[in-house]
Amino acid sequence: MENISPVSEKNETEAHFSPERMKYLRLLSKEYPTVAKTSAAIINMQAVLRLPKGTEHFMSDLHGEDEAFTHILNNASGVIREKVDAVLGKQVPARERAEFATLIYYPRQKIQEVRLRGADMAEWYTITLYRLVDVCRLVASKNSRKFVRDSLPEDFEYIIDELLHAHYEDHNKELYYEAILSSIIQTGRANAFIEALCGLIKKMAVYKLHIVGDIFDRGSRPDLILDKLMAHHSVDIQWGNHDVLWMGAAAGSRACMANVINNALSYDNLETLENGYGINLRPLAQFAEECYAGTDISRFLPKNFAAETEGLQDDYTVKSATRVARMHKAIAVIQFKLEAAIINRNPEFCMQDRKLIEQMDPVSGTVTVNGQQYALADRDFPTVDPAMPARLTTAEYQVMEAIVTSFLQSERLHRQIRFIYAKGSMYRVENGNLMFHGCIPLNESGSFDTVVFDGRAYSGKEWMDYCEKMARQGYFGKEGSAARQKGKDFLWYLWCGPKAPTFGRSKMTTFERLFLTEDALKEEKKNPYYRYIDSEYVARYILTAFGLDAETGRIINGHVPVRASAGEKPVKAGGKVVVIDGGFCRAYHHRTGIAGYTLIYSSWGLTLASHQPFETTEKAIRENMDIVSRTDVFEKLSNRLYFEDTDEGKAMKEEIADLTDLLEAYRQGCLKEGVHRGKGM
Repeated sequence: MENISPVSEKNETEAHFSPERMKYLRLLSKEYPTVAKTSAAIINMQAVLRLPKGTEHFMSDLHGEDEAFTHILNNASGVIREKVDAVLGKQVPARERAEFATLIYYPRQKIQEVRLRGADMAEWYTITLYRLVDVCRLVASKNSRKFVRDSLPEDFEYIIDELLHAHYEDHNKELYYEAILSSIIQTGRANAFIEALCGLIKKMAVYKLHIVGDIFDRGSRPDLILDKLMAHHSVDIQWGNHDVLWMGAAAGSRACMANVINNALSYDNLETLENGYGINLRPLAQFAEECYAGTDISRFLPKNFAAETEGLQDDYTVKSATRVARMHKAIAVIQFKLEAAIINRNPEFCMQDRKLIEQMDPVSGTVTVNGQQYALADRDFPTVDPAMPARLTTAEYQVMEAIVTSFLQSERLHRQIRFIYAKGSMYRVENGNLMFHGCIPLNESGSFDTVVFDGRAYSGKEWMDYCEKMARQGYFGKEGSAARQKGKDFLWYLWCGPKAPTFGRSKMTTFERLFLTEDALKEEKKNPYYRYIDSEYVARYILTAFGLDAETGRIINGHVPVRASAGEKPVKAGGKVVVIDGGFCRAYHHRTGIAGYTLIYSSWGLTLASHQPFETTEKAIRENMDIVSRTDVFEKLSNRLYFEDTDEGKAMKEEIADLTDLLEAYRQGCLKEGVHRGKGM
C-alpha cells in the first residue's frame, strides 16, 4: 500500500495530530478499523473521482400531470433515446429504434402489446435481451461498480452483473453468456428480466433528479407523481407555492385546506382529494346543496365547463356542474372568512387590504377596495352576515371541522408531505446552480427587498432561510403551541403573501376574479425580480449572495411559464438564468405554445429540452409516440466534467484527506487497529 498519497508534512509525527483531531480519528476508526479497510476506501474513492459527472435532470411545475411527468421521467428528456440511437445505430430502422425506446419506457405494457400482435416471442426475446444489455452497459459506464451493484434488482443481481461486465470477444465465455440468456427465456423469466433491465437503464441514465417546485394542483393526480418521486433513487424538491399550500393543509391550516378544495373545484378535479387521499367532501356537498340551492352560481362553474357549446364539454352534465359550482361558492366564502382571521392574527403579513370580505356589503351589493367602492358581480350570499361578514356560521364551522378531521387522518397525505419536507427546501445550491421556484424578492432598484418579521429585518438568503424555518415549524412544531399556529399561518402566507418568495406577486386576486368585473383589479403585479430576470448584473448579485461564483454560477428557476409562442426565450441574463417552468399544466399550453422545458446537465454541458404537449400513455405505447422535443445545447464545456468537479466530489476529497490522516495514525502507532464488529456481534 506504499502508493497511497502521502499526508502533509505536518502529520509526520503524533504531535502534529491535535487532541481534537485524534478524537475525530478515533471515531472514524470505528468505521474503518484496519489499515486494509482504510486503504481500500481511499483507493475506491480516488477511482470514483475520475468517473464522468453524473447526469442531472431538472423538472418544474408538474401540476399533477402524472402521465406527462411519467413519460418525461422515463425518457429522461430524450437521454434514453439518445443512448438507444448510439447503441443500435442507423443500421436499425428509426421505427424499430422508437419501439425499442418505448419498451424501455413502458416494458410491461409493451411486452403485452408485442405478444398480442403475434410476434415470434423466442426470437424477439433474444434480440431484445442482447440490445438491452448493450444499452445498459453504456449507461452503467458512467457509474461506479458499487453504484451499479447497489442498483441491481435482487432477483437478477448476479446475472446482470455478469452480463454487464461480459467481454464477448472472449470466445471461451461466449457460450456461457449465450447460455444465460437462453436460460432466462426457457425458464419463463424473460418478461421479469426485461422489466428489471429497463428499470436499471432508467435509473443509471440520470444520477439526480431536481424538482423545482409545484407538484400539486390543476392536473388530476399529483399523488401518483409523488409515488414515483418517493421510489426514485436520488431526488430533491424546491418548494413552490402550490406545494406549501398542501403542506399547510396537512399541517392543519384551515385556510390552506379551503384553498386546496377551492383550487380542485375550480377545475372540477376532485380525484386527488377523494381517491388519492381519502378526503371526505360529502359534508361540504350537503351543506352547499342546503345553503346555496337557488343562489347565483354562474361565476363558480368549473373552468372547463361551457354550457353554450354544442352538447356539454368533457361529458359534463348540468347537474354535476351545478353541484360542483355550489360547493365551489360555499368553500370560497369560507376561505375568505378564514383568511381574514389569519390576517387579523398576523399584522406582520401587511395584508390588511386583502380582507375584502370585511369590506363587502351584500345588501347594497358593493365592496370597498383600496378606499373605492365597486359593484359586486354576485350579491347572493346566504351565509354572510352584513354585520359580521367574516364570521363563520355554525354550519360552516361544522363543515370545516369535518374537513380538518379528514385531512389530519389521511395517512397517505402525511406520508407524502413528510417526504416533501425531507427532500425539500426553499432553495438548493449544488454544482454551481442556485435552484428555487418563485423569486428572490427585490425592490424597485433591483436590490434585495427587506421584510420584517419577529422584530427583525430579513432580505435575500436570510429571508429564504427564515421562510424555510417557519414552513418546518408549521408542520413539526408542538401540537397546540403558539409556534405551531404561527408556522401554519406562515405556510398560508407562502402561498399568497406579497413578499413570499414562492409566490412572487403583490396579491392573490381570487376574490376579484370571482366577484368583480373590473379587469384592473384582477392584476397580480409581479415582484420586481421578474423585471430584472434578464439582467446579468442582478443575476450575479443574487449568485454572490448565495455563495456561488458569479462567473460560473447560474440560477435555475421555475414558476412562470415561458411564452415561447411570443418569442420569449428561457435562457436569460447572458446564460446566468434558466427558466424551466415545465408547462405540464394543460391550461397553460394555449398561452405558451409548448408544454414547457426541462434541463439536462451532463458531463459535457447543459442541454435545454422544449416539449410539445403529451397526448396519452396509451397512444405513446401503441404508436411508439414519444413527446416531441427539441433540444438545444446552450452551454457546451471544452473539458469534460468528472465526479471530482462536483460538490459531492469535493466532499469526497475531504473524506479522503481524513482517511489519509487515519491511515497515517495507524502507521505511526497513534491508533491501534481494531476488529470490525458488524451488526449482531
